[in-house]
Amino acid sequence: MKVTQHIENANGKPLFSFEILPPLKGQNIQSIFDSIDPLMEFNPPFIDVTYHREEYEFKELPSGLLQKKIVKKRPGTVGICAGIQNKYDVDAIPHILCGGFTKEDTENLLIDLDFLGIDNVVALRGDALKNEIYFRPEKEGNEYASELVTQIHNLNKGIYLDEDLQNSSCTNFCIGVAGYPEKHMEAPSVDSDIHFLKQKIKNGADYIITQMFFDNKRFFEFEKKCRAAGITVPIIPGLKPIATKKQLNLIPHRFKVDLPDDLIMAVVKAKDNEAVKQIGIEWCIAQSKELVAAGIPVLHYYSMGKAENIKAIAKEIF
Repeated sequence: MKVTQHIENANGKPLFSFEILPPLKGQNIQSIFDSIDPLMEFNPPFIDVTYHREEYEFKELPSGLLQKKIVKKRPGTVGICAGIQNKYDVDAIPHILCGGFTKEDTENLLIDLDFLGIDNVVALRGDALKNEIYFRPEKEGNEYASELVTQIHNLNKGIYLDEDLQNSSCTNFCIGVAGYPEKHMEAPSVDSDIHFLKQKIKNGADYIITQMFFDNKRFFEFEKKCRAAGITVPIIPGLKPIATKKQLNLIPHRFKVDLPDDLIMAVVKAKDNEAVKQIGIEWCIAQSKELVAAGIPVLHYYSMGKAENIKAIAKEIF
């Protein structure tokens, strides 16, 4: 079932969803199931599965020369989605990236997903490689998420890259895209970021899921600006409970989001990471309650493969 259908069928009742990472190469899918099992009591209608593109590493040879090697540390997104749908009978939503894919690769991936009965995808540009300052698309690939949305939407209309195909079948993907309450790190302003977000909706996106945020005022301001710009699709807030002192620096650096001063000082004063985890849970519970009271249709949690704190939050909300 499509995400938009899940929201319609809920009749105003808030839905619980979460995102997981594929395991590191060498681990099996049981580690994924172990992180999902504790959260199934809250009846998630869908679970997002991230995609991780290849990375470059340099291995020193006996000669002293460096050999460039391509590695993919977290493969298995499509297989995990199939496993989730088979085991739990809930919708699994794979992320699809511009980076690392040609348009042909993307089309073939979408065909595989369609054959598996996967009804939803999240279309993302993706990050630059670690050795790149700016994102560089693949040759013959999509450069922007808006272009990726167009390709998926075209496939929904039976338009394939091969124009000579006859009687081609249509896919039926519900397309999610990313939104940034504190703007994308490369956007010059929030308003310009929303301008390009609106373009993704015009190109065929059906809903928005946001980057994590820790101040609900940022989300409500973002939502208001989106509505004023004519964006009417569901906007799903993404939430993450802070869990360690290290994340005070890691989260702003990695995700380019601000942390409220009250949260920062509470974490700084915490005696250890166990205390930080409880602070993060309580802060996220307060965020969640306020969002539910505002009539937000879905709360989406970035679990990072850790179920314990997400379960503690969900118990208080759902």
